[in-house]
Amino acid sequence: MVAPCLLILGYAFFERGTWGGVVYTFTLENFERVFDPLYARIFLNSARIAATVTLLAILIAYPAAYAISRAPKSRQAILLFFAVLPFWSNYLIRTYAWIVLLNREGLVNSVLRWGGYEGEPLSMLYSEGAVIVGLVYNYLPFVILAIYSSLSRLDMSLVEASRDLGAGPVRTFLRVTLPLTLPGVAAGGVFVFVLSIGNFVTPALLGGGRFQMIGNLVYDQFLTANDWPFGAALGMILIAIMIVLLTLQARATNRAAGTTREAIR
Repeated sequence: MVAPCLLILGYAFFERGTWGGVVYTFTLENFERVFDPLYARIFLNSARIAATVTLLAILIAYPAAYAISRAPKSRQAILLFFAVLPFWSNYLIRTYAWIVLLNREGLVNSVLRWGGYEGEPLSMLYSEGAVIVGLVYNYLPFVILAIYSSLSRLDMSLVEASRDLGAGPVRTFLRVTLPLTLPGVAAGGVFVFVLSIGNFVTPALLGGGRFQMIGNLVYDQFLTANDWPFGAALGMILIAIMIVLLTLQARATNRAAGTTREAIR
């Protein structure tokens, strides 16, 4: 895993050849181009979409994981099975399924017409909303599993102590359950954000090429523009973002562990 990253890092400091390829002349121009307003805007737009996907995934996954963790032990395995069932099919198949659902003659518009809607078919495909829906759907099981893992390890004696001291269900959740399960939320959130910001398949299929994310830009630099050094520089920026987020997640986990120990004392 380290060797490909070092190879990409090395390419980022060399020049592009006249007909593509790599000229082994040291330069920092590739990293300077990353901060060009054109590419910076693509980075910011990708970060905004990834943040939206992450927020939606957490809002959907937390209640689902909470319900699974509070179900009888004999049913939890079955519920988790259904949560990860989409992973049994190929990523491309799952994404193409959304094309079938969201196009003008798809299932969603058919249901609307069946329900009495007589206007023009809704144009949901090839939009930013379609990309967000596709990303949330594809990565939601990861967040459910991460949050469920935290909830299943939660010390229920702390929850019972909070209730014995007079706190209601809402206050107990906000002051005890949620803070102690934040490591799972952070782990799932970081996972979804990193995968979403670098994704290029879903924006290409569900976005129809109408807007570009950083994953598409990296893909184009390597396979279309033959500008490997600039593509490598973009890739290194993505890796740097991932390292920063994982560091923040580790600190949040350590802080939550410290809070748990203090609460037990």
